[in-house]
Amino acid sequence: MDRFSFNQATAKYWPLTDVVDGCVAEGVRNVGLWREPVAEYGLRRAAAMVREAGLTVTSLCRGGFFGADDWLDDNRRAIEECAVLGAPALVLVCGGLAGRTLAEARDRVAAGLAALAPYAEAADVTLAVEPMHPMFAADRSVVATLAGALELCAPYPASVVGVALDTYHVWWDEAVLPLIAANGERIACFQLADWVLPLPADVLVGRGLPGTGHVDFGQFIKAVDAAGYTGPIEVEVFDANLWSRPGAEVLRETIAAYRSVMSSASPQSAGQAVR
Repeated sequence: MDRFSFNQATAKYWPLTDVVDGCVAEGVRNVGLWREPVAEYGLRRAAAMVREAGLTVTSLCRGGFFGADDWLDDNRRAIEECAVLGAPALVLVCGGLAGRTLAEARDRVAAGLAALAPYAEAADVTLAVEPMHPMFAADRSVVATLAGALELCAPYPASVVGVALDTYHVWWDEAVLPLIAANGERIACFQLADWVLPLPADVLVGRGLPGTGHVDFGQFIKAVDAAGYTGPIEVEVFDANLWSRPGAEVLRETIAAYRSVMSSASPQSAGQAVR
């Protein structure tokens, strides 16, 4: 499975060592990591363990939250962590209003990218701005559309600032497919998660494995392929029911879901994914 990447958030409570061992056992070559469990295990120990297992880190989550008091130092550390892990992309959840107007908060994101871009370029890390569903605009991210994320990226080379494209957050947007077609070089991270109903009371854990909800994955996979994106495809799902189950079981089910949606897309994508 050349392109499949298992984002460890899909099995949130599975220890990092078990994530690595489980991926090796299932023939998974790529993994998306989160800063907190990496820090708990030890950054350099984690980097060594992943390399020795033959795995590639496809992204590190997360940076951003530009409304926080310590945003600059924290994001600089996150860039350094990416460099140690060999992660090409730092996913940015840009932060909500934090007591500001919407315009002020978005300006702060733009200023944050300007401050971080030189550090990212020096470390050979791409800052991946993640547009998030508008229901998260007040508290999680004032960047709510792919168009808005691309506008923030425009002043920088694609190798320095790009986008993290998560189907869960952008599936509803009628402008998203033309924007993907015109901006394939900006895709730094591509993630799959489904929109399931009914939404839980805690919408942060309201995602489903691909194929269990309402997202048309075929159109997204075809669009990113046609735009020239040939990188890894992560599955990142926040689901309390998944988190309560054994990690190895969750990984196997995630692989099956990934294979199903990839095989239902284009023959080219299916061939790349399942061979």
